[in-house]
Amino acid sequence: MINQNFNSILDLIKAFPDQQSCIDHLEQLRWNGNVVSPFDAESKVYNCKGNKYKCKNTGKYFNVKTNTIFDNTKIDLQKWFLAIWLVTSHKKEISSLQLGRDLDITQKSAWFMLSRIRKCFGIDDDTKLNNEVEADETYIGSKNNK
Repeated sequence: MINQNFNSILDLIKAFPDQQSCIDHLEQLRWNGNVVSPFDAESKVYNCKGNKYKCKNTGKYFNVKTNTIFDNTKIDLQKWFLAIWLVTSHKKEISSLQLGRDLDITQKSAWFMLSRIRKCFGIDDDTKLNNEVEADETYIGSKNNK
């Protein structure tokens, strides 16, 4: 499944029907069956319940999402996988409003996901205006109170 090309959202959903299948896929990609602590690569790692691990040398707990774009989020990995597919398969950029509607999440969460995905994949959000810009009927400043 690692090098599988997905031609549609349905292919992606079939390949990753639940959270555990996403975790298993990420663990295979990241560690290939040999879990390594992100805190100390030489440390022994203990397998704990709930897809968590413990680094013996540091005593810190971690999971497959630690130090990745998925770290410290409560959003399901299936939604992350769908978001990555949607962002990278569109010819033009997708807005956070549209992504939020597609994934049934808030616009704020969609914006957060988009920013992490763009940073990870090096997708520039360089929409700043430069050189000479002309604008009609523009008001700059605050309301004049008299």
